[in-house]
Amino acid sequence: MAASSLTGLTLKGALDGLAAKRFSAEELAAAHLDAISAANPHLNAYVLETPDQALAMARASDARRAAGEAGPLDGIALGIKDLFCTEGVRSTAASKILGNFVPPYESTVTAHLWRDGAVMLGKLNMDEFAMGSSNETSAFGPVTNPWRARGSNHPLTPGGSSGGSAAAVAADLCLAATATDTGGSIRQPAAFTGTVGVKPTYGRCSRYGVVAFASSLDQAGPIAKTVEDAAILLRSMAGHDPKDSTSLDVETPDFASFVGRSVKGLRIGVPDEYRLDAMPAEIAALWDQGVEWLQRAGCEIKRVSLPHTKYALPTYYIVAPAEASSNLARYDGMRFGLREDGANLTEVYENTRAAGFGEEVKRRILIGTYVLSAGYYDAYYLKAQKVRRRIADDFDAAFREVDALLTPTAPSAAFALGDRVSDPVAMYLNDVFTVTTNLAGLPGVSVPAGLDSGGLPLGLQLIGRALDEGTLFSLASALEEAAAFRAKPTPWW
Repeated sequence: MAASSLTGLTLKGALDGLAAKRFSAEELAAAHLDAISAANPHLNAYVLETPDQALAMARASDARRAAGEAGPLDGIALGIKDLFCTEGVRSTAASKILGNFVPPYESTVTAHLWRDGAVMLGKLNMDEFAMGSSNETSAFGPVTNPWRARGSNHPLTPGGSSGGSAAAVAADLCLAATATDTGGSIRQPAAFTGTVGVKPTYGRCSRYGVVAFASSLDQAGPIAKTVEDAAILLRSMAGHDPKDSTSLDVETPDFASFVGRSVKGLRIGVPDEYRLDAMPAEIAALWDQGVEWLQRAGCEIKRVSLPHTKYALPTYYIVAPAEASSNLARYDGMRFGLREDGANLTEVYENTRAAGFGEEVKRRILIGTYVLSAGYYDAYYLKAQKVRRRIADDFDAAFREVDALLTPTAPSAAFALGDRVSDPVAMYLNDVFTVTTNLAGLPGVSVPAGLDSGGLPLGLQLIGRALDEGTLFSLASALEEAAAFRAKPTPWW
């Protein structure tokens, strides 16, 4: 097969082709490495390419397949977000403060992928410490979305923080990618790039070896080309891990078995509070179209209320920075990563952190330190935790009446790089539809559902009950089939 046909395959298509011996894992990896060499100077999706390791892993995979010992992901070429520690391979969280940190251990999620036979093509760009909605806070520079608006050459954001993951999948620079979601960092980039993004239930995937941003919100998940691909990858990523105290000791279902199942009779909630006054007409129309598609598939549609939604963003931007300020205290120039000189210990700390952290990370550390400080803890952090409980209660009440919720994924299509950097609040508003699921620990999936007037992809989001990803995969595949989204970015790189 031609190299371009190999990179254009879905993950499921690649598994079928490998099983039928139409091509080898080594050929599949080589085709992707060639595509990365050509595209990455323009897209900046990968911060580190690992060609020698990829080819060695692919050859080992071919040997296993020849011996009849192929795993569930054997030979599948993946990109790994640079937030996942990979043993012996530089892992930086896209921050200067980690310098050239090479972990002596492997994250549990990536260990599961290698156990199942996957191949690592390299480490993917991201917002620094996963803090951002446009992939512009990375120490390695922004990722450029492979999509362009019709008639324009202006570079667009792929979304964040998993911008490298989404751009690499959309541009066929990997079959699928790992990503993480703290407030929408899987789903919003998926919506901006015409890919599928799944944020699983909190605790479904281990956080061990994933550089921490906000420990009670962070969750790993897949970005893939199709709902089925995401289901296959999530099964390998998930699983109980005794090294993570928040990891859920539950069985991992065969998520792919839910894809294509009938959704007849399922009750779908449409939350009133998500109909924002300033919502663009195209987003509202797509949402209505999504409701119609699910109705046609046999679902019952019901209006629901999530009254505390309006407090979700402020709650998130108290809880997440508070946890970040605590988690990032370990970066002091003493144990690993960057170290700047100083006249005394305090100066070493100050100089290292001043040089090592980017502006957005500093902003969030300052916010977090402030809301945790004496005199403000009760007024901000404690109150935010109480509101968080109310938001979760809203979902509990809604799920007594419905099986899942349908909302837009993001309030707009991809915007231009540089557009919102000077206005942090405008940037934070990108997370308006996604942060609620993180605060409540629920699963969510973004499915590409249409194009806006400029020819850019738009996504619809499904939110489910805790640990009910199966229902979401059934509904997501019904949406995927109805939307028949086949658009791909036209290569300009």
